[in-house]
Amino acid sequence: MPGRSDGTRAIALVGPGGAGKTSLAEALLFCSEAIGRQGSVDAGSCVGDSSPEARARGGSTELNVMHFDYLGDHFALVDSPGSVGFVADGALGIAACDLAVVVIDPEQDRAQLAEPALRQLEAMDIPHIIFVNKIDQARGRLRDLLEALQPLSAKPLLARHIPIWEGDRITGFVDVGLERAFHYVPGKPSERTEIPAALMDREVADRMHLLEQLADHDDNLLEQLLMDETPDQKTVLTDLAKETGDNLGVPVMFGSAQNGFGVRRLLKALRHEAPSPDRAADRLGADGACALVFKVSNGNQIGRLALARVFGGALQEGAELNGTRVGTLLRMQGDKTTKVARAETGDVIAIAKLEGVQAGEWLTANGKAPPAPASDRIAANHVVAIAPRNRNDDVKLSTALHKLTEEDTSLTWEQDEVHHETLLKGMGDEHLNVVLARLKRRYGVDVTSRPATIGYKESIRKTVTQRGRHKKQSGGHGQYGDCVIELRPLPRGSGFVLEDKITGGAIPRQYIPAVEAGIRDAMEKGPLGFPVVDVAVTLTDGSFHSVDSSELAFRTAGRIAMSEALAAAAPYLLEPIAKVSILAPNAATSRVTSTISSRRGQMLGMEPREGWHRWDRIEALMPESALRGLDADLRSLSQGLATYAAEFDHLQEISGKLADEVVHQKKELEAA
Repeated sequence: MPGRSDGTRAIALVGPGGAGKTSLAEALLFCSEAIGRQGSVDAGSCVGDSSPEARARGGSTELNVMHFDYLGDHFALVDSPGSVGFVADGALGIAACDLAVVVIDPEQDRAQLAEPALRQLEAMDIPHIIFVNKIDQARGRLRDLLEALQPLSAKPLLARHIPIWEGDRITGFVDVGLERAFHYVPGKPSERTEIPAALMDREVADRMHLLEQLADHDDNLLEQLLMDETPDQKTVLTDLAKETGDNLGVPVMFGSAQNGFGVRRLLKALRHEAPSPDRAADRLGADGACALVFKVSNGNQIGRLALARVFGGALQEGAELNGTRVGTLLRMQGDKTTKVARAETGDVIAIAKLEGVQAGEWLTANGKAPPAPASDRIAANHVVAIAPRNRNDDVKLSTALHKLTEEDTSLTWEQDEVHHETLLKGMGDEHLNVVLARLKRRYGVDVTSRPATIGYKESIRKTVTQRGRHKKQSGGHGQYGDCVIELRPLPRGSGFVLEDKITGGAIPRQYIPAVEAGIRDAMEKGPLGFPVVDVAVTLTDGSFHSVDSSELAFRTAGRIAMSEALAAAAPYLLEPIAKVSILAPNAATSRVTSTISSRRGQMLGMEPREGWHRWDRIEALMPESALRGLDADLRSLSQGLATYAAEFDHLQEISGKLADEVVHQKKELEAA
């Protein structure tokens, strides 16, 4: 079956962390002769994962783009991170691709970690192939692995290979589609061999099963099978390509990226079965010449680059898109770039000097942009407060954070005006540690980090009447302000209410706002050290001096009255409570619920996760303080799969030893 040359086809490599996606990318480059020597992730010599952070971690921390040619067809590889902490970086890049290769481990428990990737591809309607990597390390039956994987996929799995065992090692495979056997040769193409006699019956049965699966979408093939006719090879291969390209089934292949086993067979499958770019354009709603920007990168020596995929026609340097002139066009090979004058349909390129365009935006000549691709976003809940070690770096920090959040859509930052902190929010401690390392390496900004301040508040139990008087005489005009307030508690969530019941001009009207400002000053830090909420203040009386009274004097009087009233009104502490939704494999559910209880959480309910096999959604109320480290705990309980989303729900009283500890820690922090 001939290959096609109808545009560059983009292939996404997805799957759980540690499955070997970057190693497979390296093997594809080597086997297609795009590189002369196959590098190693362990040695830090791969084309992908070239950043110091990725090599220090031993795994992908950002999306990588690579290219290769195979038998006259051009391919772009989009290698997406697999760890939950970094997976968001590849979401838009995956959406722009024609087909995804889901790389998994041959061990069943590890292989099932691919379910989030499979569900994401199904939701985005992206055709995909499963590649079982590290097959030379397999110890169990591949048939058992397929049976364990099928519930994770809404589409039927199409077993393309039967392993050939010699003792306790897999040394080759039978290609069920081709009805041929191959023997692995390390670092070289597999050698054609005879189908072992012991596998003849298995091959016949598995091929018939494959044909029956294909016949579900081919009436002619179904009729041939019913008539006991043997379909020709072209029909089978054409149906396999259609089944894959139309996302009706998921072929399963296996091999070893490190040794080159099965990689050339995968290359041939990509050549024949990956759909053309126009199919992805239809899926994304693209019409005519356009390009989808799927990532912005600021880490290259060239400066800001917009990574994009071209659809519907060629793109040339200097073209006008979105009212902006397109700058230099570059082809990326890991961290290396090569200038190109023109990008063809399907090409994945980097565009320099394209200011203002963000990831998810379309570049069009006619101004009619398709909708941004939808992707299943994981909530970013991990927050740290950061500050530059050198105070002169404040401006540099702001500029650097803007660039980092521009290229990492799962990263956000904001200024907390209440606690005077710069907050950085990401996918977990691992994610933020990489971001802080990148911040220092790229932009020379070294920061300290600590957990963000918890939004504790305080309120009161009693009603109190209190006078506040400020009187000062120091020659010339003095200062005089006098007010009487009644302070009373309000129901939770009521906020702050001020009533003015001054009569007879006891306090002139122009000074009432100053009294209120003083009251609000005192509420910023109550007697326990936290902002005050849910109180009402009634201004009942006061006095003034015709010469010495001023706005400043009455503001001071209002602050004195409120501070003393709060101290006398039986103050108590409130802690923020979050509503938490946890998604986890049900094998980890009992451990997750125990973790919730140990963190002072309250279970609200649990139900199966809709559309997912053996997953649960767990709802709970948890103190905001108990969310610290929850992401790490959930990862350790679920092999890195569980995630959670949290949002503020209400304030709740905290008393006794816990309250004393919070107040003590607050005083220690202020004294430091």
